[in-house]
Amino acid sequence: MVKDLFERIQDNKGPLGKWASQAEGYYVFPKLEGELGPRMTFHGKNILNWSLNDYLGLANHPEVRQADTDAAIQFGAAYPMGARMMSGHTTYHEQLENELADFVMKESAYLLNFGYQGMVSIIDALVTKNDIIVYDVDSHACIIDGVRLHMGKRFTYKHNDLESMEKNLQRATKMAEETGGGILFITEGVFGMRGQQGKLKEIAELKKKYNFRLLVDDAHGFGTLGKTGAGAGEEQGVQDQIDVYFSTFAKSMANIGAFVAADKTVIDYLKYNLRSQMFAKALPMIQTIGSLKRLELLRKSSEIKDKLWENVNALQSGLKEKGFNIGDTNTCITPVYLEGSIPEAMVMVNDLRENYGIFLSIVVYPVIPKGIILLRMIPTASHTLADIDETLTAFEAIREKLTSGTYKEIADRTTVDVS
Repeated sequence: MVKDLFERIQDNKGPLGKWASQAEGYYVFPKLEGELGPRMTFHGKNILNWSLNDYLGLANHPEVRQADTDAAIQFGAAYPMGARMMSGHTTYHEQLENELADFVMKESAYLLNFGYQGMVSIIDALVTKNDIIVYDVDSHACIIDGVRLHMGKRFTYKHNDLESMEKNLQRATKMAEETGGGILFITEGVFGMRGQQGKLKEIAELKKKYNFRLLVDDAHGFGTLGKTGAGAGEEQGVQDQIDVYFSTFAKSMANIGAFVAADKTVIDYLKYNLRSQMFAKALPMIQTIGSLKRLELLRKSSEIKDKLWENVNALQSGLKEKGFNIGDTNTCITPVYLEGSIPEAMVMVNDLRENYGIFLSIVVYPVIPKGIILLRMIPTASHTLADIDETLTAFEAIREKLTSGTYKEIADRTTVDVS
């Protein structure tokens, strides 16, 4: 007897989906309203927002808003129509690619419509069934999904663990010798949940012993790390050792789109083999021209990045001084680790939003181990030191309620009111 395909969906909503009746519209799929920035509106209340990936505060920069507006007036939202290979190619796309390649110190670059889609397709295009992939177990979902398309062997190494990296490179080398293939090593410049940089310098050293190519997803490093903002590779002095550099516009650039940069030979190959781009409409002119302005500000306005790091250092040092565990982040991403259950976490976040006016991301199992609550904050150049002081005061209050059992008591006796 053939089962109804949807029977499983009805019976098992997944580890996060099972909380939908309590969480949707408040803890997940929340509606933030008003102009993008540190102060927005949530459920009719003014809140201090720590969950905005606008690192450099460019979303509302007057020059950026003007560039976006001018592009919309000149070209509308539809232009260009068609894929780049067929009818959607423009000099603006070429200009942005050339400037991005120069900024990240690579020979060539290619625009992508979306970061997630692009990374999946890059991995698919770079490897054949004879090749071996070695990647960090804590890789972003876009990397994991790209690896899933791979029809050959793949090995994961323990997160940022050099011994595990080398062990799996040895396994991959042996396997590649048998298949006649090569090795693609994938890591992130910055890991988005915990905020650690990938160990790019140490991985580059491994190139002296093993023959592999290095692909780095630097979504959170681009614009925030390195002397010029070129990312984690520049920060660690090994940008030239990254064979394929990838980043999105959705973080520091406050825009839609992404890009990949490498030697011209590699980019020329990807241009003709990236299925997600070959069969997709070109990046619209609003995003393309808008990104040119954002990149100009990245290059010329170092004070924006300086202000970002002033806020990052103030927030992270303040949390550590008050005894909070922020792990070993060495980037802008600021995680705060607390012990508690998912129901306790829901009560805590409800309290933060309703009584302290603070909005941030909550991360629980299965993204992190059971019994741990991760409160993830994204400081931006738009935040103020007053915002940080307000947040530190609130965090001290919620920690006391968590450790005293107040949140557990509430969670045990009632469903959180999110109306």
